[in-house]
Amino acid sequence: MHEMGIARQIIEIATSSIPAGMEDIPVERVNLKVGKLSSVVPDSLRFCFEILAKDTTLSSAELNIEEIPVVVMCTKCKIEWTINEPIFICKNCKSSAIEIISGQELDVISIEVADTDTT
Repeated sequence: MHEMGIARQIIEIATSSIPAGMEDIPVERVNLKVGKLSSVVPDSLRFCFEILAKDTTLSSAELNIEEIPVVVMCTKCKIEWTINEPIFICKNCKSSAIEIISGQELDVISIEVADTDTT
């Protein structure tokens, strides 16, 4: 299950992104963008994240995953569309000259920490 390695990397990225002096503030949410073509199963990634985040400042963090659809463009007729089936042929001109615009992402977008301002 490669989600375990991905979860480990997310935790490393999130932990190293916490500013100096804020290391003890709990992380509430880690926001990701995951493309449909990234071969990541969101539920498996969440499960692995929960296991690996135990005993870290991310232990109570929610892994928020925004799934990005597969959007392609025909390089011949220049139309763009969202693919819902594994058919990479232009629905307009039937060309197989397709460029993937989105759907391969695997990005940590933001990290949200607890509000410690009690005043």
